[in-house]
Amino acid sequence: MPGKSTAVRRTAVQSSLTAKDIMEKFVLAATPRASLRDVASQLVTNEISGMPVAADDGRIIGVITEADIVRALLEGKRLENLTASDVMTGPPITVDQNVSLEDVMKSLEDNRIVRVPVTNNDTLIGIIARRDIIKAVLEPEFLTFGGL
Repeated sequence: MPGKSTAVRRTAVQSSLTAKDIMEKFVLAATPRASLRDVASQLVTNEISGMPVAADDGRIIGVITEADIVRALLEGKRLENLTASDVMTGPPITVDQNVSLEDVMKSLEDNRIVRVPVTNNDTLIGIIARRDIIKAVLEPEFLTFGGL
């Protein structure tokens, strides 16, 4: 786009992106019967703050977050005595793979959530966190040289 400013080029690129373009395709999801201790362990090990809860057929039935686990602990409950379905939030907020980047951002902001599962025909196919959106709109200003 010769003659156009970087801001105009960036806006044009952002407006053409869809959820499918920026989603993380690897999605760790708990089953409803997963123990809360195992869910907590996965959150810590994978350095994530939440995950979808999915049925065996890939339908998302809820979301479980660090806040859900902390709430259970504050209530004096033992993690090994609870399952994901005991503490998950549902019904989950999701976005279709074909929605625009702007609609994904609105969904995150309007619902005050950190991540949103991406679906195709109501089946989990990806996840988008706020960090993924920021990464998608950044233009690289740093380069790496050298290496082995």
